[in-house]
Amino acid sequence: MSNIVEVVTSEKNLVSVGKGMRAAGLEELLSKGGPYTVFAPTDIAFGKLHTGEWQELLKPENKAKLAGIMNNYVVKGKTAFKDLTHGKKLKTLGEKELAVKVADGHVDIDGARIQGRDLEASNGVIHALDRVLPFK
Repeated sequence: MSNIVEVVTSEKNLVSVGKGMRAAGLEELLSKGGPYTVFAPTDIAFGKLHTGEWQELLKPENKAKLAGIMNNYVVKGKTAFKDLTHGKKLKTLGEKELAVKVADGHVDIDGARIQGRDLEASNGVIHALDRVLPFK
């Protein structure tokens, strides 16, 4: 089975997240470590950002800032879709707390809706999101 980085880079709608992982220097961590749960905005979600915002963050001089942002999409441990219950709080590697909301069969993470179900990896699971979480 493929690791998190391999799964993300093979998914045609998660290309931007793969670029972010590489530019932030998280490839080794997310290839060998784990288990992790990754909340990955789709390419459509990245397309909703202000023009040039994502491209600016991908520049080498912004590596530290990007790593801080990308760490807010990664949670230690493997949390499957079925385990995301209403009111649950998840602590990211970047020390941000993500709030889970469940309503009408949908699961939202800090207001971003999970698209589809678990993308399994050898060292965790990936959940695709319909929007980018705030860069704070």
